[in-house]
Amino acid sequence: MNKFFGYILTPFHYLYFGLILVIFHPIQWICLKLGGYEAHKRSVDILNWFLTSSYYLLGNSVHFINNQQLPVAQPIIFIANHQSMYDIPPLIYFLRKHHAKFVSKIELASGIPSISFNLKYGGAANIDRSDPKQSIAEILKLAKNMKDKNWSTVIFPEGTRSKTGVMKPFAVGGIATILKKVPHAIIVPVVINNSWKMVQYGSFPLRAFTAMSWEVLAPISSEGRTAEDVVKAAEEAIREKVVP
Repeated sequence: MNKFFGYILTPFHYLYFGLILVIFHPIQWICLKLGGYEAHKRSVDILNWFLTSSYYLLGNSVHFINNQQLPVAQPIIFIANHQSMYDIPPLIYFLRKHHAKFVSKIELASGIPSISFNLKYGGAANIDRSDPKQSIAEILKLAKNMKDKNWSTVIFPEGTRSKTGVMKPFAVGGIATILKKVPHAIIVPVVINNSWKMVQYGSFPLRAFTAMSWEVLAPISSEGRTAEDVVKAAEEAIREKVVP
């Protein structure tokens, strides 16, 4: 049934999703040129509200749970499992007050309306996985902005999406680099459930009538702990909450 209705509803989703990207590309440009970072960020927040709303055209639901009292004037490293590209718009929108930036593949920073513009000009770390020196430089630039501007970051330590929802081991590298430069950053795990099901059948059809959730878990103290210990604790907290 989910697949059957997916065939019917997916074209409407893609049409709406694509129109949003095309419309917001010039809007972002105008906001950045006339209003600087703050205006551009507001446009990106609104963009991602619309992108998240596109999930509803498939009959899918978005539940974002955040019962944590997190400070807005302190850098946060949000550590999340990664199930699909549809993980990202709700994270950007619902964590908007934390100015959360992403560590992204450099290939995504060109050729995609709206998304590439935001990655290029919005403060993301766009890394070339074939060039370790460039990758470290990008992450260090992000860390400096976190320290100087109280920005936050969202990192997917699995390194790639899980196509079945089963978590892959977490890598420490990028998080350790940021913690060295921003030792006062708060570590906050985020567990994502069932977004992989939206692309269970591939890019067409998308799965319809799927309940997806994002939950912000309790912060993890990094005081007196190595980056490896912190990431392991985050991984264990997320793994306990992932629905098989």
